[in-house]
Amino acid sequence: MILNNLTDTSRISRSKKRVGRGTSSGRGKTCSRGHKGSGSRSGYKRRHGYEGGQMRLYTKLPIRGFTRGRFAKAALEINLSKINQFYNDGEVVNLKTLYEKKIITKKKYTFLKVLGNGEIDKKVTIEAHSFSESSLRKLDEKKIKYTSLLKND
Repeated sequence: MILNNLTDTSRISRSKKRVGRGTSSGRGKTCSRGHKGSGSRSGYKRRHGYEGGQMRLYTKLPIRGFTRGRFAKAALEINLSKINQFYNDGEVVNLKTLYEKKIITKKKYTFLKVLGNGEIDKKVTIEAHSFSESSLRKLDEKKIKYTSLLKND
């Protein structure tokens, strides 16, 4: 057995329809391309959705559905290693102090999430909107104070 002799037997192989083999073949003469025009020429590529100058169907149809893109709040993720690097004992970690320490430069963020990458050994107080499971495990292990800013309805 040689690699170039292997064949895929899981799929049914159908022979390709040969065109231009006489008028009685069903696909002879114009080979299903019609008469004249760019579509009958070789090298022609049909643009997706193009309808010959007529307004395309997908532009006529109404837009359905909903995306949260316009309403999504800008979230900032920060790892425990970054907190350990930039903060000292007794300091508070929140969006305001991150901006004051110039860790972030834009005030567009409205949501802070703490991720569990790295280690933390500073006794800081973390005020964030969300915490990953691994970060909560590490914070509880090191007995570091943290509070969630999300309002539980």
